[in-house]
Amino acid sequence: MKRTDIRNVAVIAHVDHGKTTLVDQMLRQSGLFRSEELDKLVGGQHGLIMDSNDQERERGITILAKNCAIRLGDVKVNLIDTPGHADFGGEVERILKMADGVFLLVDAAEGPLPQTRFVLRKAFACGLKPIVVINKIDRPDARIDEIHSMVFDLFIELGASEDQANFPVIYASGRNGVATTDMSVEPKDLTPLFTAILDTFPPPEGDDSGPLQVQIMALSYSEFVGKIAIGKVFSGKIRKNQRVTVVKQKDGSTFPDVVVQVLEFDRLARREVDEIRAGDICSIVGIDDADIGDTICDFDNPLPMAPLTIDEPTLDMLFKVNDSPFAGQDGKPCTSRELRDRLDMELQANVALRVRPGERESEFIVSGRGLLHLGVLLESMRREGMEIAVGKPKVIYKEVDGKTHEPIEYLVVEVPTEHSNSVMRLVLERQGECEKMENHGTTTHVEFFIPARALIGLRTRMMTATQGTAILHHNFHEYRPLKSAIPGRALGVLISIETEKATAYAIDGLQDRGTLFVSPQEAVYGGQIVGEHCRENDLTVNVTRKKPLTNMRASGSDKAASTKPPRDFSMEMALEYIEDDELVEITPKQIRMRKVFLSEGERKRGGRKG
Repeated sequence: MKRTDIRNVAVIAHVDHGKTTLVDQMLRQSGLFRSEELDKLVGGQHGLIMDSNDQERERGITILAKNCAIRLGDVKVNLIDTPGHADFGGEVERILKMADGVFLLVDAAEGPLPQTRFVLRKAFACGLKPIVVINKIDRPDARIDEIHSMVFDLFIELGASEDQANFPVIYASGRNGVATTDMSVEPKDLTPLFTAILDTFPPPEGDDSGPLQVQIMALSYSEFVGKIAIGKVFSGKIRKNQRVTVVKQKDGSTFPDVVVQVLEFDRLARREVDEIRAGDICSIVGIDDADIGDTICDFDNPLPMAPLTIDEPTLDMLFKVNDSPFAGQDGKPCTSRELRDRLDMELQANVALRVRPGERESEFIVSGRGLLHLGVLLESMRREGMEIAVGKPKVIYKEVDGKTHEPIEYLVVEVPTEHSNSVMRLVLERQGECEKMENHGTTTHVEFFIPARALIGLRTRMMTATQGTAILHHNFHEYRPLKSAIPGRALGVLISIETEKATAYAIDGLQDRGTLFVSPQEAVYGGQIVGEHCRENDLTVNVTRKKPLTNMRASGSDKAASTKPPRDFSMEMALEYIEDDELVEITPKQIRMRKVFLSEGERKRGGRKG
């Protein structure tokens, strides 16, 4: 059976190719909102409605997949906005199971990039019908015909079926809210896009009279009703106050429960209804012990769905209780139990994350899909007022046929041609292999295969070498035999020996020794990293030394201390900078780097530098 009154559509693309902007324009042109109503949601005309998370708006990326619904005549369209960054691929993989078709957005100038390949492969694995939207046609450097050919080649390379390879193409400008199917016709609005949804995407299949099957694809929380499960009804009907059986994906165990509320997606909100039929996407209140992947089944005839498959994490990071001398000054001191409870809460919705105990009770090893994936979690914990210390990110190795294998990433770099040599040198010295190099006028497009561990710290070095002009994108490719060692940080660090406020006098005297990370009157503690040494070894320094006072007047005027501005580190930059014997201390107000062992004696006994 097919529901002709519904279409379930996901929007997929590489990061920053305009998914969320296009969805916003679809909402604006759907006729269901007043423009003032939408502007109020974003606090101005230039915000993005679907980017509701503070971090999403600040970083300019989509982190969490989100649902909304619009109506095109008598047809309800469930729109799903998905993340574009590879680190949040775990969101994309499960969300695609709720869709029956996908809009694949491709930038008219950049073309298919690593995440384009990733999300398209996942869409093909789910058997979804694609529509290609070549977006940003108003860019002056747009290469529309060439990009069309590149997309077709990618479809063939990924093994698209004949029906999938015969994809419709829409040319659009999400920012301007216009689309056309023919470049010779001037676009006016998004009507061609709305028409394509109804004509191309198949209606969802589902048997209303069959046994109930709802698979949970996402979770959200409300301070009023608690946990809300979001999923698609694959069979049967789910009703308010209905008794159901929940089948756990983890071990196949079952437990009975009662549905308290059934909510359908209506525009940007949820609306309570009495029942949801097969083929629709809904939210369910009352199943408090359900997790992502579980199936809500008929009470008397529980038939679970196939388990969700999520790609394994590629990066480990040590999370531990903050035990620095300044612990508790900015945020609330975090005990090991509170840290474990917070990570357990994150695991419920963040299915690509893994947590296991560390060597000590206060330590946990958290595994994720990349540095940004873990960085977003750390930033969320920081904004909640927690203090935490984290170690250097480390890639996860695998044993294959008795040999150690490491994750290899597919890296794409766009850089002005004059800086291409610097890019080649940086990547090749980190065991990268150049696969493709093309010249596009003033820019050069280079593709590499590079070990994942070589990417840690690469972005910062490449930005320095190319004067901030390089654009990097990468995505997991495969596991390959372990390559030789990759050079780490070339220079040592300056380590504070005292716990006091830094002085301009001391900083002025140390500037010949390297680059300082602290400013005058900033509080530091013994064992904190306060600068980068100009040589390979670590050096313990006194950055708190005060100018000696005497009863002798200096001949002439005293020389005023002149200090250079300190080098600032964002959280991600600090995580890339540190080595194995160092930690990043993250508090609501400060990002500090420190040694694992704070005293010089302990560092020497532990075999560390210093």
